[in-house]
Amino acid sequence: MNPQAKLIFTISLLMGTTITISSNHWVMAWAGLEINTLAILPLISKSHHPRAIEAATKYFLTQAAASALVLFSSMTNAWYTGQWDITQLTHPTSCLVLTTAIAMKLGLVPFHFWFPEVLQGSSLTTGLLLSTIMKLPPIALLYMTSNTLNPTLLTSMAILSAALGGWMGLNQTQIRKILAFSSISHLGWMTIIIIYNPKLTLLNFYLYALMTTAVFLTLNSINALKLSTLMTTWTKTPALSAMLFLTLLSLAGLPPLTGFLPKWLIIQELTKQNMALAAVALSILSLLGLFFYLRLAYCATITLPPHTTNHMKLWHTSKPTSSSISILTTVSATLLPISPLISTMI
Repeated sequence: MNPQAKLIFTISLLMGTTITISSNHWVMAWAGLEINTLAILPLISKSHHPRAIEAATKYFLTQAAASALVLFSSMTNAWYTGQWDITQLTHPTSCLVLTTAIAMKLGLVPFHFWFPEVLQGSSLTTGLLLSTIMKLPPIALLYMTSNTLNPTLLTSMAILSAALGGWMGLNQTQIRKILAFSSISHLGWMTIIIIYNPKLTLLNFYLYALMTTAVFLTLNSINALKLSTLMTTWTKTPALSAMLFLTLLSLAGLPPLTGFLPKWLIIQELTKQNMALAAVALSILSLLGLFFYLRLAYCATITLPPHTTNHMKLWHTSKPTSSSISILTTVSATLLPISPLISTMI
């Protein structure tokens, strides 16, 4: 892709995100979401591969439907209450339609069907954008309207997302699909707590984005898209593979790594809200995710490939690891000791 075109699309992406998260009016928020969608589409389809074109088409149709629902929800609310302010969404029908729209935007169950397919059809860098920065505007809208949404509906969608994200990731061999189901599972954790403690949702999102960025950049550096390719990377970049192992375990939420912090705080908050059953359900369902993270980590670091592999061996190169990957992987593994400081901030 032309560097100037890529720069324009990246700036548009950042501008659309900024417009949505900083707006108070529904039409401005909707315009930001549309700019976001139109900016990411050329980045998804830039390889001109049929799978990439299919992914871009699926993404466009889903996001267009979700944006129409956002506009319909805000217009219905304005019709009944005369309010276009995002925080003044009070009409029950509008709240229900908006929950549906944001679930479609994020890829929450039962509107998750597009996300694994789109991520599989995209490159690793575009997949990183889809998993992190593209989730920020819908989460910001969810944050601003959280006090008026239906808690039972959100809790049900959250537990189903955690269950299905873990369950569907078990038998995958494509790394991008595994990370897509991982994203769906993490979104379940973020959604369940948004009504009771919205700042915890943002903390969870920031730490998830940090760890996912580290994983995607590492995979992009070693050029691994399948589990079978991942098995050959230990001989190529042993230090990077070891850090990938820790980052994946951090994403799974194992102590004493960074990923344990949001899960611990969310379970604590749910218990305070007399939702011990939901906390237990989420804790048990996170074991499903732990299995496929361990599988990824096992393939990356512990398994040596058999001598009769069907794919080309990767040469050992002396190319230095990017400093951004080094910083991100280190932070993804070592933030837990400062959790008392983070707790005081929320």
